[in-house]
Amino acid sequence: MEAVIRFFKYKDLRNRALYILALLVVFRILACTPIPGVDLLKIRHFFEGNQFLGLLNLFSGGAMRNFSLAMLGVGPYITAIIIMQLLTLIFPRLKEMYYEEGEAGRAKFNRYCRYLTVPLAAIQGFGFLNFLRVQGIYQPESWFVILEDVILVVGGTIFLMWLGELITQKNLGNGISIIIFAGIVAGWPQRIRGAILSFSPEKTSIYLAFFIMALLVIAGIVIVNEAERRIPITYAKRVRGMRMYGGVSTYLPVKINQAGVIPIIFALAVVLFPQFLVQVLSGIDNVVAQKISEACLAFLRNNWLYGIVYFLLVFGFTYFYTLVTFDPKEIAQNLQRWGGFIPGIRPGPQTAEFLKKVIYRTTFVGGLFLGFVAVLPLITQSLTGSRILSIGGTSILIVVAVVIEIINQVKAELAMREY
Repeated sequence: MEAVIRFFKYKDLRNRALYILALLVVFRILACTPIPGVDLLKIRHFFEGNQFLGLLNLFSGGAMRNFSLAMLGVGPYITAIIIMQLLTLIFPRLKEMYYEEGEAGRAKFNRYCRYLTVPLAAIQGFGFLNFLRVQGIYQPESWFVILEDVILVVGGTIFLMWLGELITQKNLGNGISIIIFAGIVAGWPQRIRGAILSFSPEKTSIYLAFFIMALLVIAGIVIVNEAERRIPITYAKRVRGMRMYGGVSTYLPVKINQAGVIPIIFALAVVLFPQFLVQVLSGIDNVVAQKISEACLAFLRNNWLYGIVYFLLVFGFTYFYTLVTFDPKEIAQNLQRWGGFIPGIRPGPQTAEFLKKVIYRTTFVGGLFLGFVAVLPLITQSLTGSRILSIGGTSILIVVAVVIEIINQVKAELAMREY
């Protein structure tokens, strides 16, 4: 509370916070502005009976269910970032640009991500609109109307991307993360209302257990997100002219959850693909298509198989993404270049091998935790027997991570002004 009071004492910080809130209001207005000429009641009924679309609607803050201009959210931009980061494994020039060219290289890399967002948003928008058209939910008068709506949807995504960059410039958190956070939190009042309406005295113990479990999960997410293995680093003394440099000791922080929420997003895309296939193939009158659809349905109806596959995918993607973003060999070379070493470990290949062992062990713990968080909604639904009383693993992880990031940014801003 004291930090909040100190934060609002500074006029520039207060103005920045109000500016970000105003942009989030603009985002919510856009998320509630439907595309003209659409039967919203029919679309909302369709979303209520579709788990796949319901999950996508959660991350858009209800924008998809409202068939709004911001129905795709910042999803295409996130997809573009993921694709570009994967391409750094294939193209050395991209890797050099992102990791070695500093701020100028990062800015150029982000510009390529924005360029890629436009075609991705167009493809996703057209695919979604065409899917609703096949289902009879969306009935445009002609293909020209679909083209108009696709342009509106792409414009909405680009506008949100721009809002995210404006928020980021205020140095109070990542703009894209804050927009996703706002979209998730916007759906909470409706879920709380549903939980209150379904409450009965017989369910008191279930509600109490759910509340305690939710607090424990949030505490666990905070602890794991903040936990890190600190590797001691010592810099050798160097004499240049009449001055001596180095001779200091510090540490290299290796986070337990190095990959953040990215592995869950990757795994979610793979796991939700069978649901998308079911929706698409159900309207095709073909024997092969029907068999594939039935196989996908059998997989989705088996909660145990679904949960195990989802857990293993999250665990595997955690290792994959961590090894992409954390290169022990490159870190060892940088330490050697600047005269740093780990006490008891020789610089060079032995340091790289030591760092690799550390990252494997920490990632194992982080992968198990992320896998547990990912399947948590399935566990809570089976325990409570209610879809309303379910702790959304991915959504709560994103919310907690964004809140921690904002708090750290605020502390940094306050410390800078106080010293």
